[in-house]
Amino acid sequence: MNSEVERRRTFAIISHPDAGKTTVTEKLLLLGNAIKLAGTVKAKKSGRKAKSDWMKMEQERGISVTTSVMQFLYQGYTVNLLDTPGHEDFSEDTYRTLTAVDSAVMIIDAARGVEQRTRKLMDICRMRDTPIMTFINKLDRESLEPLELIEQIEEELNIECVPMTWPVGSGRSWQGTYHLAEDRFSLYERGHASELHEYQSIHGLESTESKEWLDGSHEDYIEEIELVREAGHDYCPGKFAAGHQTPVFFGSALQNFGVDQLLSEFVREAPPPQPRETRERFVAPKEDGFSGFVFKIQANMDPKHRDRIAFMRICSGAYSRGMRMRHVRLNRDIRVSDAVTFMAGERTMAETAYPGDIIGLHNHGTIRIGDSFSDGEKVAFLGVPNFAPELFKRVRIQDPLKSKKLNLGIKQLSEEGATQAFFPINSNQVIVGAIGTLQFDLVAFRLAQEYGADCIYEPSNIYTVRWVKSDHPADFLEFRRKAADQLALDGDDQLTFLATSRANLQLAEEKWPTIQFKDSREHNTH
Repeated sequence: MNSEVERRRTFAIISHPDAGKTTVTEKLLLLGNAIKLAGTVKAKKSGRKAKSDWMKMEQERGISVTTSVMQFLYQGYTVNLLDTPGHEDFSEDTYRTLTAVDSAVMIIDAARGVEQRTRKLMDICRMRDTPIMTFINKLDRESLEPLELIEQIEEELNIECVPMTWPVGSGRSWQGTYHLAEDRFSLYERGHASELHEYQSIHGLESTESKEWLDGSHEDYIEEIELVREAGHDYCPGKFAAGHQTPVFFGSALQNFGVDQLLSEFVREAPPPQPRETRERFVAPKEDGFSGFVFKIQANMDPKHRDRIAFMRICSGAYSRGMRMRHVRLNRDIRVSDAVTFMAGERTMAETAYPGDIIGLHNHGTIRIGDSFSDGEKVAFLGVPNFAPELFKRVRIQDPLKSKKLNLGIKQLSEEGATQAFFPINSNQVIVGAIGTLQFDLVAFRLAQEYGADCIYEPSNIYTVRWVKSDHPADFLEFRRKAADQLALDGDDQLTFLATSRANLQLAEEKWPTIQFKDSREHNTH
């Protein structure tokens, strides 16, 4: 158990949209021999699609809209990679994914520097002190000055940068990178974007070979490296582990250069599975007893079988095929003989799995996001929240005979977190809530593709929603009776108040002081 835990690395890739996150994922899979040939998201004519973007809508639009889970081996380590949606409209999926990892890799576009989405994701990582490594991508294009990029990351993201590699030029003048700790140049050459390639090296910054290679720019480059060493920070494993310092690598994922240096350093320095907080206590990964929590549910990964898979992060103990585990919320034991491990949209039967691993449980409607599982102990893992949506639309079916399909689809898609669904108590309306407009497009697309239910969106007068509860049963009963026209059940059957304006919400809060109006809730508080 100890050795299995120590050799596991579970991390997410985070970035602003179009920084090259999915392309980096492709190259990591290539390095782990998980794929033989890397495609790109935009390689439509070749017929190749990004391996992690398995959903049809992602392939058509060239964006990631759902978290993909991929496991591969590299240098003796078992790597669990979670490729998160880059688009801010799917931020809830990204947030939940970050609760299931022990570290993260941040991708920065060398031409654009730090962007808005990166700042938000960094704030989320900082809440959990997540260790982060940084890859400054797209050096094959004209870029900002490396020192400017480093300064920008430090100032805007409030984290110390420790350059591990340093570029030689950029864009058309890009020649490669220099590895500061190894005193070694990696020489960039074009033409190896989709396959593994061992690039040539030159050892020694002051060597004759380096002087010949750099030609007239050798002295200037030595001065630049001396400045980087003097002005920069020394690498401190403790600061990295606490999320206060980030090792920085330069390269181009599209050209398949520099990602190997990142991955090699990552598996050596990133933390193994860490303890996890529950309501009752902290759970250590090397404990004998099995435990884990569900951070994501994906419907119809295999449309032919209309299946739903619950993604579980194992926190302690080991999974073995055929074992019994306790579904804590339902207080029910289940036997699991068909859990799966993932390679993007593909999956294989899991015989064993250890802390840090992500396994998929077949879900027949009983498993929810935030659910905890154990070998019998009552433990409820914390930190998988549900936030109030910001946009709302009424949804109705084009063909009234398919109303049941619509309701089923909306409910299942809300269970997996694609959007949130609300079903008013006193009407037959169906209301969808989202963080961004692209979520509405995704739901309409999937309702049509996976459920055969073409829907129409209509404007809604809802301003926001609040989850309601009370420790005063009589007051709560009276509130439910008098406010029934503004109450709904969410996709998890939790009671919510549908506010039509800020004033309407404030009035309700003042009128019912014993009722709690909450803008978020933990998924496991059922």
